[in-house]
Amino acid sequence: MITLRKSSDRGHAQHGWLDSRHSFSFAEYYDPAHMGFGNLRVINEDKVAPGSGFGTHGHRDMEIVSYVLEGELAHKDSMGNGSAGGANAGVIRPGDVQRMSAGSGVLHSEFNHAKDRTTHFLQIWLLPSRRGVEPDYEQKHFDASLRRGRLLPIVTPQGEGTSLRINADASIAAGLFDGEESATVALDPARLAYVHVARGAIEVNGHALQAGDAVMLDGETQLALRRGQDAEVLVFDLARL
Repeated sequence: MITLRKSSDRGHAQHGWLDSRHSFSFAEYYDPAHMGFGNLRVINEDKVAPGSGFGTHGHRDMEIVSYVLEGELAHKDSMGNGSAGGANAGVIRPGDVQRMSAGSGVLHSEFNHAKDRTTHFLQIWLLPSRRGVEPDYEQKHFDASLRRGRLLPIVTPQGEGTSLRINADASIAAGLFDGEESATVALDPARLAYVHVARGAIEVNGHALQAGDAVMLDGETQLALRRGQDAEVLVFDLARL
């Protein structure tokens, strides 16, 4: 079964300094038909105005992944990340992926320090495999050449290859597709798959998607990505709950 989730159907919050689109119920946006998908709980597409950001706040028992599309996002937390090690410590930029295991509890802040540039990023929450673990943080850069015309694992449960390790029964792969570039991968029909188009346009299993659109795949055995137009795509392999 394939279910489309159009960009225009997402929740929307405009706070002046923050323009946010919610794929699933979040904060004041509530839709009982979209509370998550498998163990994927949140995909927020956030645009943070220059000189603005999320002040210090807490999380517990959630796996949080940040994926920057434009600009920079400065991270600082109660584990000491971002507070030492030079001016760039804790800053993530396009191509960088940040993973934070909130576990037993962590405080953090995220800020766009630029004076003239908006930060555009995806904030992703996944339900953890184990609760109450020690909070943890990891950040890594994935060059565009490694994602060009293919799906590169960027987050996996065991930190396979060059991916970040996550405390969740889920994996995330990222790909860049344009023109004749394509990818076809086998899916486990016992699991769920979710495809989010971060930007551009692409055809997913014969369905034409635009930036912000997504597709949910349940019981499917194959994922086919083709006819991309400057497309950046995230593909989630998810556990059923």
